[in-house]
Amino acid sequence: MRNIVLIALCAITMATSAQVVTLDSCRHMALRNNKEIKQVSLGIEKAGYQRKEAAAAYLPQFDFTAGYVYNSRKVSLIKEDQFLPTKSFNLQTGAYEYNLVIDPRTGAPLQLENGQYVPSTVALLPKSGMTYNIHNLMGGALTVTQPIYMGGKITAMNQITEYAQQLAHEMRESKVEDVIYNVDAAYWQVVSLCAKQKLARSYVNLVQSLDNDVQAMVNEGVATRANQLAVDVKLNEANVDMTKVDNGVTLSRMLLAQLCGMPVNTMMTLADEGRDNLDLSLAPSVYNLDEVYDKRHDVRSLELATKIYDQQVKVARSEMMPKFAAVAALHATNPNSYDGFENRFGAAFSVGATLRMPLWHWGGLGNKVKVAQVEANVKRLELDDAKEKIALQISQAAFSYQEAYKTYEATKANLAQADENLRIAGIAFKEGMGTVDEVLAAQTAWLKANSEKIDAEINVQMTHEYLSKVMGTMSY
Repeated sequence: MRNIVLIALCAITMATSAQVVTLDSCRHMALRNNKEIKQVSLGIEKAGYQRKEAAAAYLPQFDFTAGYVYNSRKVSLIKEDQFLPTKSFNLQTGAYEYNLVIDPRTGAPLQLENGQYVPSTVALLPKSGMTYNIHNLMGGALTVTQPIYMGGKITAMNQITEYAQQLAHEMRESKVEDVIYNVDAAYWQVVSLCAKQKLARSYVNLVQSLDNDVQAMVNEGVATRANQLAVDVKLNEANVDMTKVDNGVTLSRMLLAQLCGMPVNTMMTLADEGRDNLDLSLAPSVYNLDEVYDKRHDVRSLELATKIYDQQVKVARSEMMPKFAAVAALHATNPNSYDGFENRFGAAFSVGATLRMPLWHWGGLGNKVKVAQVEANVKRLELDDAKEKIALQISQAAFSYQEAYKTYEATKANLAQADENLRIAGIAFKEGMGTVDEVLAAQTAWLKANSEKIDAEINVQMTHEYLSKVMGTMSY
C-alpha cells in the first residue's frame, strides 16, 4: 500500500511538468545526454591525438640536455712538479740532441749508477699549472635527430593510428544504435502500457455497467445473489489490474526519462500514446548480404581491426630492418674543455649519422613477427565468423518480423470477432436469453483480444526496429 501511495505522489509531481515529445525528440535527448556515448566520443578525440603523435615521427626531433655537478676537490694531471730534459740542435749531425752533463774525466755524458743520464738543463712543469678547478661542472647540448629509414615502422604506426581513429568512429556509431534501440523499446513500452491503461479503464467501466445491471436485476428478483458475486469478483480483479497497469505506466515513464538523460520525475506525454492504431506496413524481406556488411558498424570495426593487426606485423618486421638517422648537436661545457679548462663556457657543434643493424637475436625477432601474423589471422577468422553469424541473425530477424506482422493481422480479425461476440452477448443478456457467465466470458475475451492486438502492434514495431538494426539501415 505504501509503495502505491509513493508511486501516486510521483505521478502527481510528474504531471506538473508534462510535455509532449515525439520518438525523435526522445532519441535526440538520449544521444545528447548519454554518458557512454560521451565516453566513446572522448575515444575519438584520443585517437585523433594519437594520429598526430604518429605523424610527428616523420619530422626532426629537437632535444635539449643540461647538467650540473659539484666536485669537492680540484683535479691535477701530475702528482708533483716535473723537470723535463731539453734538446739543442747539433749542426754537425743535423739533429736535435739532449743537453747532458759531460764527465770531465772521460769527456762522455755523465751517467748515474742506475744507468740514467744527467741533463744539463731542464724545463720546469709545475703542478699548479696542471691543476684545474672542477668544483662546478656545467654542460648542455642541443641535438637534432632526423629519422631517415626506420624499417617501415613510422609508416605502419601512422596507418595504425588512422585505422584506430576510424575504429573509434565506428564504435561510437554502434553505441548510438544501441542507445536508440533501447530508447525506442522504452518509448513503445510506454505507448503499449498507455494503451493497456485505456483498455483497463474501458474494461472496468464495462464490468461496472454489468454490475449495475445485475444489481438492478437482483433487486427485481430476476437474478441471483451468486450472479452478483461473480460480477463483483470480476470488477475487483479489473480494478486490481488497472492499478497494476497505472503503476507500470508510471515506472515505464521514469525509465524512458532516465534513458533520455532527464530527471526520473519528468513527466513526458508521448505523441503516440493516444493513438488507437499505429501506422504499420510489411517491410520488404529481400536484402543483399554484401550491402549489409558494408553498413554494419561491427563488421566495419572488425575489418579495421584486421587492418590494424596487419600493420602490427609490419611494425614487428621493422625490428629486423636497419635503422638510419641523421644527427646534429650543439654542445657547451664549463670549464671550457676546448681551451685549457678555463672557468667559462666553450661551445662546439657536430654532425653525423647513426646506423643500427640487427644481426643475430636467436630467432627472437622472427618469432615476434610470427606472433603478430598469428594475431592478424585470428582477427580474420573473427571477421569471417561474425559475417556468418550476421547472416543467420538477419534471417531470424526477418522471420520474426514476418511472424509478428501475421500475428498482428490475426489479432485484428480476432478483435473484430470479440467485438461482435460482446455485442451479441450483451443483447442476449438484456433480453433474458443469455447468462451472466456468458457476458463475463465475452468481456474477458474482448479484453484479451484488445490486449493481444496492442502487444502485436508493439511487437511489429520492435521487430521492424530490430530488423533495421541488424541490417544496418536504422535511420536516426
